[in-house]
Amino acid sequence: MSLDTGVGDGSVDGNLLAELFYPVFELLFDAGGDFVGDIERKLAEARMPDQVEMYVSRALGVGLLVGGLLWALGTLTGYGVFSLGLIDPDALSLGMPAPTPAVQEFLRSLVVPAAVLVSGLVFGSIGFAIGFGGVLAIPYSRASAREREINLLLADSVSFMYALSVGGLNQLEILRSMATAEDTYGEVSREFQSIVNETEYFGTDYRNAIRQQSMETPSDELSQFLADMLSIVNSGGDMESFLKDKKEKHLRTSKQEREMTLETLELFGEMYMTLSLFPLLLIIILVIMGMMGESDDFLLYATVYALIPLTGVGFLVLVSTVKQDEPGDGYLHPDGGSERLRQTSQEGLLHFGLIEAFVGQFGVFDRIRDREGTYKTKQIVSAPHLFLRDNPLYTLALTVPTALVVVGVAVASGNAPTSFDGWVNRPVWSTFVWVYLPAYLVLTPLAVFHEWSQRSKRAITGKLSESLRKLSSANDTGQTLLESVQTVSETSSGKLAEEFEVVHAKVNYGMSLRDALVEFNNKYAVPRLARTVKLISEAQEASSQITDVLTTAAQASENQDDIERNRISQTRMQVAIIVMTYVTLLGVMAILQTQFIDVMGGLSSQADGGGGAGGAGFGGGGGVDPDVLSLLFFHAVTLQAVLSGFISGYIRNADIISGVKFAVVLMTLALGVWIYVG
Repeated sequence: MSLDTGVGDGSVDGNLLAELFYPVFELLFDAGGDFVGDIERKLAEARMPDQVEMYVSRALGVGLLVGGLLWALGTLTGYGVFSLGLIDPDALSLGMPAPTPAVQEFLRSLVVPAAVLVSGLVFGSIGFAIGFGGVLAIPYSRASAREREINLLLADSVSFMYALSVGGLNQLEILRSMATAEDTYGEVSREFQSIVNETEYFGTDYRNAIRQQSMETPSDELSQFLADMLSIVNSGGDMESFLKDKKEKHLRTSKQEREMTLETLELFGEMYMTLSLFPLLLIIILVIMGMMGESDDFLLYATVYALIPLTGVGFLVLVSTVKQDEPGDGYLHPDGGSERLRQTSQEGLLHFGLIEAFVGQFGVFDRIRDREGTYKTKQIVSAPHLFLRDNPLYTLALTVPTALVVVGVAVASGNAPTSFDGWVNRPVWSTFVWVYLPAYLVLTPLAVFHEWSQRSKRAITGKLSESLRKLSSANDTGQTLLESVQTVSETSSGKLAEEFEVVHAKVNYGMSLRDALVEFNNKYAVPRLARTVKLISEAQEASSQITDVLTTAAQASENQDDIERNRISQTRMQVAIIVMTYVTLLGVMAILQTQFIDVMGGLSSQADGGGGAGGAGFGGGGGVDPDVLSLLFFHAVTLQAVLSGFISGYIRNADIISGVKFAVVLMTLALGVWIYVG
């Protein structure tokens, strides 16, 4: 059962809620005011079709409903703490002097109602702020996400438009081509779709459509680009020269923005060093307090099992707000392609490619489809490593059940402790069986195949810039693009040269060059490669002499190479900081375990007359159980290893799965240390 508030989707429930609270909107807000105008602009930037008055009314409705629910909860909570005796009313006082005992008694009688009233108001206010503010934050969040993607793709988009201009397309054709390139240029393409739709469906002059979109786009950079383009259009200037200048400008801007991002990540790396040491300091303080007889089991368990994970996850979320992911999935779905291309672009585990277009026409095609399924199954079974290399996440379908079976067998055979005392008596073994063994079974294959997959893709992108330069030089000598592809495949080595040879062979057997390039791209699905292939495939349809286009593609690729080298160099330092911080934490915990806890635990035992160490708890009468603390310390360093590993991978490649290898290495380090000290 799900609760549908209808926020931002124009549903019946959402519209009804907006209509019910529209009078409240008219009472509280000025429809022509700055606040409403700002929200209206963000709705347009987020491409949300809601009317601003109805949207704010709906937000008021959600805020009042959530506030009312939390007001009731707060009132009941306030009443309950007094009626159940959790808080004594006499303990609450503002210290206000009373002139007579009667007045003092009267004020005391008002304590409970006032406290209940304040509790309800506080909870209700928080609920209204969450409901109202949360709904209003949606267009701001979506607009910010669109702005981020537009700024990331703008340099490549301008390069694409320049390539089209070099190919001889006029201004309107360039706008239409950009509008249909959504598979590659994402949100930038959607901005141009708005321009094209205004001109084709609403009869707006394309100059006015460009002017309007420059005011509605969430990106200041794209807004400035559209404004400058409009001035060129109105003055009849040279569009090709304009796009060439803008291409070079935005390539420089893109590089500078990536450098600023890396500098911010450097600051975050230093912040993480402080944040990750805070739980360690708190644990040390709590242990010392426990030895002094002031132990609080709850605080120690909360620090290990709540504070450490929350600190790591919070930092990961913080990094994700700055780290720029690669937009797009890398697949091309061009309009107007052949039937073969349309079907093969959808080919996957459950889609059998070209034969799907003929199923149902004749029985023979149904039989061919069945045979195709059998053939694919045999291919996967005969070479499962290649399938898992291309689809690393499918390893989870094999490893997760295996890990569950292994743990189940360990429990059934009695080798896996199932009680707290069993965990305390054998902390290393119990954690290994329940945590480390399943983690190794699941994460190690995932890390291996993911790294193999990334390495195979880097084999293509690593020589992309060099090959594009060779293509440009060959094309400049008068060779067609296909002949240039053949020349590069014969004079180069590596995976990319082999793929160029395959492209040339496909064209010789009747496939169009565009379709062959798209199939080559979709085989690897790298966003950077997709933008390059899109650029070349669109330009070559206008002319086979596209030296300037190939030079532009090479410049964009070289710019990406420079950014990548800089990123690897600087993120290596961030990863080193995180790993060394973890090693420091692990060393301190190990020293605390071997040189401090065991000694103090022995002293406490002697002080208690040679008796036990206080039972299977953290503290008992000033005593300390070293086994319990060893278990908690081991779990603390294990959790920190997992979080530090995933954070390192995300900072390194903006990919959470790339952190698996770091997590496995750091967990192994923690296990090795604790086998020795635990």
